[in-house]
Amino acid sequence: MITKKLEQFLEEEIQKLGYEEKVRVIVSNRRELCDYQCDDCFRLAKIYHKSPMEIGNRIVEAIQNSPKYAEYFKEVTFANPGFINMTLSDTLINQQVRCMMEKEKFGMEMPSKIDTYVLDYGGANIAKPLHVGHLRPAIVGESMKRIIAYMGHKTISDVHLGDYGLQIGQVIYGILKDQKQVEEITLEYLEDIYPKMSSLCKEDEFVKTECANITKDLQDGNLEYQLLFQKIKEVSGNDCKRLYDYLGVSFDLWNGESDSYPYIPATTEVLKNIIEVSEGAKIIPVSEVTDAKELPPLIYQKSNGAYLYATTDLATIYERMEKYHPDYILYVADSRQSLHFEQVFRACRKSGLTKNTKLEFLGLGTINGTDGKPFKTRSGTAPKLDALFEQIKGIFLSQKEDNKDMEEEDIDKIVNAILKFADLQNNRERDYIFDIRKFSNVVGKTGPYILYTFLRIQKILESVSLDSNISNHIYNEDDRKLRLHLLELEASLNSALKERLPSLLADYIYTLALLANTFYQNNRIQGLTDEVQKNDWLSLFNLTKNVLKEMLNLIIIDIPQFM
Repeated sequence: MITKKLEQFLEEEIQKLGYEEKVRVIVSNRRELCDYQCDDCFRLAKIYHKSPMEIGNRIVEAIQNSPKYAEYFKEVTFANPGFINMTLSDTLINQQVRCMMEKEKFGMEMPSKIDTYVLDYGGANIAKPLHVGHLRPAIVGESMKRIIAYMGHKTISDVHLGDYGLQIGQVIYGILKDQKQVEEITLEYLEDIYPKMSSLCKEDEFVKTECANITKDLQDGNLEYQLLFQKIKEVSGNDCKRLYDYLGVSFDLWNGESDSYPYIPATTEVLKNIIEVSEGAKIIPVSEVTDAKELPPLIYQKSNGAYLYATTDLATIYERMEKYHPDYILYVADSRQSLHFEQVFRACRKSGLTKNTKLEFLGLGTINGTDGKPFKTRSGTAPKLDALFEQIKGIFLSQKEDNKDMEEEDIDKIVNAILKFADLQNNRERDYIFDIRKFSNVVGKTGPYILYTFLRIQKILESVSLDSNISNHIYNEDDRKLRLHLLELEASLNSALKERLPSLLADYIYTLALLANTFYQNNRIQGLTDEVQKNDWLSLFNLTKNVLKEMLNLIIIDIPQFM
């Protein structure tokens, strides 16, 4: 990584001055001034009781006198009140570009310790069709999984279906009321009966109580209910798999809440010293003296003996600890579940259930319509994913007559690119407005724009032979900007991993596409007679294409043959 190379160089120079400290180099946010900056003069000034200006000027003078100065830099200057500004040499830039061309994963450094990450995302409730609210956890979770794996770590992904909650009791109540046989339980029937029973429970307290009793009996092993439950899970689960497959989202484990039940006794044993009884229910107090507002206790078991989401989440953590010994467990879910996960995490820490494993909640904002409210259909419900896919497909096909002649597989890839880039270009914690027409355009910050850029570069490179031994020349500012941005790939990936923000990688991809298009528009590659320059630029484009392809895969975007 270029920043690491620069940091090592600076540390060698400042050690000669008697400063035994690490330094940090960052990408400059003012490229008209310099390429990279170091702001450690302020920190060193405090440690060594000197002014930032004195320390900064001493370091710059040492760098300028280094025998490696011309190899590394065009210019290094000190800027008040305490910044070291660095502009890289063409030699160093091309040395790093060559490394990216020649080495696997573009020369990125792999971790000295391989960590195991369990990722819990998806989280759909069975017996209900997947809708737009299920998009973000699936897309963000899958992208995080791919980024983590690409960076050299081990991943285990779990869909963690909601399959033992009250909605199952409601559906079973409806099946019994309608006197349906097991073989008559279809996807269409489930999509019809669930909302009916859900509404009925809100209106009729007796029915609500009956559904709760059915849920409890199911959890206790009632054979009739178990048979119906298995059929519901099969029918609904197959549809979930179909929709996740369309999105390119996959899971190593297709477990649900129900799979955690065998681990509840052992989990209870671990938690026994922190469980208290309150009004017949088992609870775990989780508030801490430092809380600005007291957290309510985690309810582990209701007074009627029924278990809740918190119980199954804790039992699932117990199972994961026993089977996988993870270094991290990441939960990707709606931000409105933050209280629930904070309670669960505190119970784990308080009991020692997770030992040294780090638990993280990756909260998600909502997908809103152009009115700024949660995305709904005209009937006021969140659109089903099937309907959303068809709507996006229809808008894309209507934009251009030639689109209708495209292969179905290519259309599906573009629909996916529209959806995924629309989501992943946003910080996952924030709400965002989903404007289908805007995100379907081939101009602007959209998935189709990036796909179009890739296919354009690929067409330029058709039937050309390349010499990977590029020269040390950089020919103009557009050329330089593209090469510098390529060098920032590893830093972008490291930031996306560290911050748990795929949006940082999406930003990198978009900027790379933008710089590649600007470069192409301002430079006529095909008309070049200088073979060295032509090879340099085609090689640069080939590297850009390869980076785009691998990074698009990390944000779950497949490339069509044509668009």
